[in-house]
Amino acid sequence: MAPYLHYTALALLVILASSPPSDHVVAAPSHHRPVGMKSLHFSLFQHETINKTGYIIVNGVPGKGVVSQTTTPFGTIFAFQDPMTVTANRSSKLVGIAEGTSITSSLDGLRSISIAKITLDLKGHKGSISVVGGTHNIKPSDHPVVGGTGDFMFVQGTVTSSPVELEGLTVVYKIEFHLYWPPYAMKT
Repeated sequence: MAPYLHYTALALLVILASSPPSDHVVAAPSHHRPVGMKSLHFSLFQHETINKTGYIIVNGVPGKGVVSQTTTPFGTIFAFQDPMTVTANRSSKLVGIAEGTSITSSLDGLRSISIAKITLDLKGHKGSISVVGGTHNIKPSDHPVVGGTGDFMFVQGTVTSSPVELEGLTVVYKIEFHLYWPPYAMKT
């Protein structure tokens, strides 16, 4: 049985290596570009306004010197429904909505566990992307993509959230999308 599987796997690799790439397949591997997968890379800006698009639902347990503009007490539950635009300027074109929740998970108030659904209508793609992961309030954070709908069905990849503006009632994050569709999900 084992030799049969070995020869079958070898034959499959030879067939895959000899097949020509399609227009949507990335030819060179890199950190953000797996070989053999259709990809889409772009950046948007998330605008979160306290008590307008984002609300503290449950106040956490304040620690010593924890509460500031960039921190929330341990255990704080925060919910949001934020507009996403093409530039850091809030009046630029609206192309999506990020909605979700986060729970402050560090005693220093700087990190949280975040869950979000990002609904998009851009670049000929319409649907939603679901992400889950840890967020740092003042540093870039990578979030794995765990699913999608519409044109983002079967999507994989990462979404990186980086703070741009943290002062004032509205905070702005740059959201970088690195999305991939496995070969079985490509439309024919």
